[in-house]
Amino acid sequence: MTHRVQILAFDGMEVLDYAGPYEVFNVAGELTTPSAFSVASVGVTARPVGRGGFAVIPDFTLQDAPAADILVIPGGRGSRALQRDERVLTWVRERAGDASLLLTVCTGALIAGSAGLLDGLEATTHHGAFDELQAASPTTTILRGRRFVRSSDRIRTSAGVSAGTDLALAIVGELAGDDARAAVEDEMEWMWPDRG
Repeated sequence: MTHRVQILAFDGMEVLDYAGPYEVFNVAGELTTPSAFSVASVGVTARPVGRGGFAVIPDFTLQDAPAADILVIPGGRGSRALQRDERVLTWVRERAGDASLLLTVCTGALIAGSAGLLDGLEATTHHGAFDELQAASPTTTILRGRRFVRSSDRIRTSAGVSAGTDLALAIVGELAGDDARAAVEDEMEWMWPDRG
């Protein structure tokens, strides 16, 4: 089975929040036979520009994106504006209902929280946004100091920036097996031991 991954792209996204999970799932798709993952981007705008001018040419728009198995919501400064964008929040609610998994990276949890998807759940986010997440989702229990949290069977939240890569690797292990995860880590030289 090929798991269809979609990553939301928006103005002000954090580069590694977006690119880390994208790289993990893309490499996992390349290294597994049959391909365990396919990855596509969904743009909130026609050409989202993230931190430092990092630009994405999306595969899909919110209007024409097909169904996905895994939805990834990155964070970044732009996540704050999306907390008030009912068009995006409605799309995220609908997609989260259809997808097998919703993954948030960093302040992407603010979007999920504003959409009501973290109500009554445990979650984490970037250490600088704990109070913002609590305000967005008052019934959420914020777990501080956790790399990522299994908020529910279908929702996972991660801490800041590089934690999204670790969460994506954990999902590869869960869905494609430990050998696939190890192969991705080896290809990416993720947490490569010092070999002098």
